[in-house]
Amino acid sequence: MSTQPFVIDRIYNAPADKVWQALTDHKKMKEWYFDLPDFKPVVGFEFSFSASNEGITFVHLCRVTEVIEGKKLSHTWRYEGYEGDSEVTWELFPQGGKTRLVLTHTGLETFPPIKDFARENFVQGWTDIVGRSLKEYVEK
Repeated sequence: MSTQPFVIDRIYNAPADKVWQALTDHKKMKEWYFDLPDFKPVVGFEFSFSASNEGITFVHLCRVTEVIEGKKLSHTWRYEGYEGDSEVTWELFPQGGKTRLVLTHTGLETFPPIKDFARENFVQGWTDIVGRSLKEYVEK
C-alpha cells in the first residue's frame, strides 16, 4: 500500500487573495466545494460536511491544524464511523496576477481498504474539485 501523499498542483488565472477567500469563506465554499454549515480559518476550528457516493453518505470530520493567512491552510480529514486519519494542506503561491495552488492529502493509507477510500477515488475527486470546480470559480 502506498504511503505517498496525493499532491495536485494547479495554476489559476486569479490573484492569491481571491483564491484564499474561496478557500476560507464558507459562503463562497458552497459555490464550488461542499456545503459547509460554517468554517473559520482558525487553528482548532472543527467543521463537518456530508457527501454521498452510490447511495452511501459519508460524514467528513475535520479540524483546522495550521493557518498562515493568505498562504497555507491545513486541516484533518476523517470519516465518522471509520478508522483512519488524514490531513489536507492547501498552499498558495502568488505568481504575478496568477496563483499556484498545491494541495497535499496525506494519510490516505490509514483508511479502511474499501472501494470508497481507494486512492483512485481521491485522485478523481481532488482532480475535479481543484482542477475544474475551484478553477472555474476563481477565474469567472
